[in-house]
Amino acid sequence: MTNATEVLAPLPITTAPLHRAASAGSRRWISDWRPEDPAFWERSGARIARRNLMFSILSEHIGFCVWSMWSALVLFLGPEYGLDPGKKFLLTTLPTAVGATLRIPYTLAVAKFGGRNWTVVSALLLLIPTISCAIILRPGVSFGTLLLAATLAGVGGGNFSSSMANIDSFYPTRLKGWALGLNAGGGNLGVAVVQLAALAVLAIAGKEHPRVLVLSFVPLIVLATVCAWRYMDNLTVATNDQRAMRDVIREPHTWSTCFLYIGTFGSFVGFSFAFGQVLQVQFADTFSTPVKAAYLTFLGPLIGSLMRPVGGRMADRAGAARITFWTFFAMVLGAAVVVTASVTENLAMFLLGFLVLFVLSGIGNGSIYKMIPLVFLGKADRQIAAGADADAAVKSARRLTRSLIGLAGSIGAFGGVLVNLGLRQSFLSAKTGTGAYVGFIVFYALCLCVTWTVYVRPTRRAAVAA
Repeated sequence: MTNATEVLAPLPITTAPLHRAASAGSRRWISDWRPEDPAFWERSGARIARRNLMFSILSEHIGFCVWSMWSALVLFLGPEYGLDPGKKFLLTTLPTAVGATLRIPYTLAVAKFGGRNWTVVSALLLLIPTISCAIILRPGVSFGTLLLAATLAGVGGGNFSSSMANIDSFYPTRLKGWALGLNAGGGNLGVAVVQLAALAVLAIAGKEHPRVLVLSFVPLIVLATVCAWRYMDNLTVATNDQRAMRDVIREPHTWSTCFLYIGTFGSFVGFSFAFGQVLQVQFADTFSTPVKAAYLTFLGPLIGSLMRPVGGRMADRAGAARITFWTFFAMVLGAAVVVTASVTENLAMFLLGFLVLFVLSGIGNGSIYKMIPLVFLGKADRQIAAGADADAAVKSARRLTRSLIGLAGSIGAFGGVLVNLGLRQSFLSAKTGTGAYVGFIVFYALCLCVTWTVYVRPTRRAAVAA
């Protein structure tokens, strides 16, 4: 029996040859792209898609490094900076919010300027927060200046949605879960990499040299820019429909999907940005120095990032809605472990609970992104069965998918803002994060109910079968 989100539309297949415009002004533009055509895919499509995926991951990875660098930089900001825990939480909250906001225009930019062209531009923009941060970051700098520098780092958060929208256009439906999961997972690894780099700087140069960490990303930004320029492609089939965002907003599935993505990606981003501070505040005696906290903070983002493509592959094989449902069920249990550990002040249990949540958020990120194209392709399938034009129905599904990828990425990232604000308020009011952890349980339970009601419940399956 088939799930509502997993009904695939038959896709039109043509045999037109792959064509590239030859003029210098349109270099690297592909005007004929048919990933659903098996012959086309085997002949040239898979090779081109893999090349674009590889360098998209590189650029997005550096973007995540820059976006999340303040989660590591706050470990360097000792008493000489005059910051209390509340101010440090704001330094990680602001780039999260800005990155979330930029994700919608970044998604639209792919079709407007081309995936290759926008990857070049978005990579170059990363030089602004890195260089400006290196200039101002020193003891005595005002808190307002630090907030401004942290805000600029938000440009790295937009790279995710533009990269995902671009790669979605390159891959056939049967491989989207794996491709999008690999693309996003490679990007998400940037959080773990920046925290590992922070550990190295703290151990070798000391907490007095945070600018070493920031400047280390400048040559990598240049590398990502050059590689995107030389090796990536633009697709003419990726176009913006001015009504697509309006139409996708009217879709009920849009809001249920975004709600679920807050639970997974919002958790990943929020925990990744705040985990080091949580350890230093809640277990201050154990993590009395930045180095001690840095030894552990990278583990969660690393594991969560590696699990994202696994979640996409699991969704490809077992069904996206089913994997998402069991992920939220397990997240409720994982958050309960964190609450118990917080109340009993059991550090080992606390770390175990959070690592479980990181693993599950990664799996859920992959499975939910697999759900997005299936929702609209299922709708296209029903329209075709009712007599609609197949090519028009599938094109409509793809334009809505691109819009929802950007919208879900933006709203999901705002979940990271809520996590940081919730933890900040809990620590300020009760000196512990227990209240915030209880809130996580409630939210995951709501996500579990939504997944069951909208996508999994047997009565819905029966209706689809009928």
